[in-house]
Amino acid sequence: MRYSALAIDLDGTLLVGDEIPEANVNAVRAALDAGLEVIIATARWSHYALELGKRLGIDGPVIACSGAQVFDPALPGDVFDRRLPGEFVEALYAICNEERCIATVTLNDDVEIKMDGRPEQRFLTPEMRWTDRLRLMNGNVPRIAAIQGSRCGDRIRRELKEPFLDTVAVLDSIGPTGKIILTLTARDATKGAALAAACGHMGLDPAAVVAFGDAENDVDMFRIAGASVAMGQADAATKSEATYVSKANTDAGVAHAIHRLLDRGRL
Repeated sequence: MRYSALAIDLDGTLLVGDEIPEANVNAVRAALDAGLEVIIATARWSHYALELGKRLGIDGPVIACSGAQVFDPALPGDVFDRRLPGEFVEALYAICNEERCIATVTLNDDVEIKMDGRPEQRFLTPEMRWTDRLRLMNGNVPRIAAIQGSRCGDRIRRELKEPFLDTVAVLDSIGPTGKIILTLTARDATKGAALAAACGHMGLDPAAVVAFGDAENDVDMFRIAGASVAMGQADAATKSEATYVSKANTDAGVAHAIHRLLDRGRL
């Protein structure tokens, strides 16, 4: 089958740290020149995905917040928007405020980061604001919460995972430093559901999409797409769900798979 689009994860996939290897830049541009749509699909917020997309020449919708949001800058607005349940957020904030951690919550158009000690302003992008304590204000619940800190993460898994099993997804993802980050979204906020919504909005057949990823939160996207590529450093479970296992992200695994696809028409 002829593929018409690529859906590409960022951390641990397209990116190495916060940088895009030149080989990946050139491969994505080659895919665009060949007429493929490219959809960024990330656990990060939409502002970041849109800015990075501009650098690559991508101007279409992005999947953000690990599938809790599909944002189209042409509208501008959300095509898909799922939020964490308020009762869960109250319990989550209580744990995060009691424990030493870095907690990042993505709200409407801003991102709140809770950590001990105010970071230097140069480390905060315009949409980010620092707080020493998370507060649920006016029912403004986040699309996603990302938690760094083993003790805090252990408490969340132990105290909240089972009671909210039907409404909240508790997954591991890979952060920019390569460390595991606990990501929390609504149960129906997955990259798979978001990809289906994005495809419907863009007039694409999900079976004509190749999805790229490296972690547990990419697997639902693999299952919706017609084909999928796992990075070489991904865990065994993620690799087992992929159509093709490429090189590691540090060895431009995205570029390797894109060139293989462009050359052969398949993986």
